Amino acid sequence: MMKSWISFLLPEDEYKEKKMLYFLSEGAIILLLSILVMAIFNKYANFSAGAVILLSIAIFLFYVLGRYIISGMEYTEVATDKSYKKEKRNIRIQAYFFFTAFLLLNIITSGRPEWVEIIGIVFTATIFWFINFVSLKRSYKKNRELL
Repeated sequence: MMKSWISFLLPEDEYKEKKMLYFLSEGAIILLLSILVMAIFNKYANFSAGAVILLSIAIFLFYVLGRYIISGMEYTEVATDKSYKKEKRNIRIQAYFFFTAFLLLNIITSGRPEWVEIIGIVFTATIFWFINFVSLKRSYKKNRELL
């Protein structure tokens, strides 16, 4: 079977690939519906084109990312308490590394960071940590049920 141009974005696992295609197609339908709703309400609210495009992209990305996280298929190898704790520690280390790297990058590029910038970096690192943690927890529960 001939693969499409988007196949480089999809996982190698056939089950994951099929689920991701479902998520992307559901997101595309929601994207279409959101653009239609904004076009209808544009008569009353007068949205700018940039706002419509950014909001539509955000809706699509948040939907697909949310479905992927909630599906519990990212961490397929996590089924025991030991592997769960190991991945949890790895996620924590990645969040600390992310925070440190971006804080150092901010210091190098702009000098002494303001407290608002530090709070923004902490908030972003926390969001990434939370997303990975929720995905890990869902995967762990799903894998435990399969055993």
